[in-house]
Amino acid sequence: MIHKQKHKRAARIAAAAILSAAAAVSVQAAVSGDEAARLKTELTPLGAEKAGNKDGSIPAWSGGYTTPIPGFKNGGKRGDPFAADKPLYSVNAKNMDSYADKLTDGVKAMLKKYPDSFRVDVYPARRTAVAPQWVLDNTYKNATNAKLNGNALEGAYGGIPFPIPKSGAEAMWNHVLRWRGESWHVAVKGIQTTADGSHVMTGELSGDFQMPYYFKDGSLDKFNGEHWMIRLLSSGPPIRAGEAITGRQNLDPDKTQVWVYIPGQRRVRKVPNACCDTPTQASAGVATFDQTDVFDGRLDRFDWKIVGKKEMLIPYNGNKLLQPKESEVLMAHHLNPEHMRWELHRVWVIEATVAQGKRHVSPKRRYYLDEDTWIAVLADHWDANGQLWQMGFANPIVMPDLPGTTSPQQFGFYDLVSGAWYFDSALNDAPEQFKLMPRYPDTRFTADALVGDGVR
Repeated sequence: MIHKQKHKRAARIAAAAILSAAAAVSVQAAVSGDEAARLKTELTPLGAEKAGNKDGSIPAWSGGYTTPIPGFKNGGKRGDPFAADKPLYSVNAKNMDSYADKLTDGVKAMLKKYPDSFRVDVYPARRTAVAPQWVLDNTYKNATNAKLNGNALEGAYGGIPFPIPKSGAEAMWNHVLRWRGESWHVAVKGIQTTADGSHVMTGELSGDFQMPYYFKDGSLDKFNGEHWMIRLLSSGPPIRAGEAITGRQNLDPDKTQVWVYIPGQRRVRKVPNACCDTPTQASAGVATFDQTDVFDGRLDRFDWKIVGKKEMLIPYNGNKLLQPKESEVLMAHHLNPEHMRWELHRVWVIEATVAQGKRHVSPKRRYYLDEDTWIAVLADHWDANGQLWQMGFANPIVMPDLPGTTSPQQFGFYDLVSGAWYFDSALNDAPEQFKLMPRYPDTRFTADALVGDGVR
């Protein structure tokens, strides 16, 4: 009897030890002060390798790009500061094998699918990423303070949360909370192109955006977790005129709130599941919530893994795409390669596999995060049958007035199976391209505000 009691007590102690170890693993600690000090030596203040690569095709980071673009005024069209650059070379279906190690699976698939029209024009790499000093200072603080409890973020404010990431989830939080400014306005347009090459406008919207996470006068102890706010009012096409959507995204995804105004019902309704593979009203249901900006939303739907860091050809410094008319940019099966700028940069390769007990229309994904900005510039999506299904992309642009290099809601994806594709925020014919704004009142991003805006 005594022997049995001892055995049970030993089993309880062992079980407690296992649970304690599991809990310790689930909480990922911040880096040490010694490791964070690398942000002031061999790493950039945002966590990238400061040095260039061996052959010089990726230059060293020298502080980013802050030179004003000639003739630009806030609220107007944004020029291309590198318009004089010429392509170094082009990658096409015939020579792609020579560059295979620098191409994503999605880019390779596009080159094969459209050998006569799709190509990658590669320009000199320019490491333009920069942020205000207070963002850099906060990033340094976050390095030793931020941590993950599971996938939940704690202890970060006003900068990149994990400039020296140790897990895939940490790297993805860097993308979600990348520097984009505090408040801005964009006149956005979404375009769906069908498999036969017909362009269909899914929405013409006026958009207000705000990141309370980056309020300069804020602090960690005052921050309530609401890091991203959006408000979109639709003026077209006619069938969607008067629709509106607003959202308040929280670090705790269970506290995220999204509302839509439906003109036909003359009512504001709360969206019950504004995440993941749910189609978003902002795209007329063409894109899912987590395809916004290549990736956005909850992290707990997937298990995340750092595959590694490598040199890849990615869209970058893409002001070139903003210059021509919209009709010159949209081709039958993809954006016009003539107006796309690709560069060689180092990226973090992050793989997402749907978590046990969860479901997703795309159970496997791979994201490519630019090391300088943390933008998810490219993505590969596989369907439930293991078939490569979609290629997601963003078009980062240079904004010295911000200052920063970011992707102002200009993203899209190619369906590699059906041949259809989607491009969000076609800004070419818009009178303004990413207008920096004074801080909006908090009440602008509420359900009550939608009632006043919705018309019909």
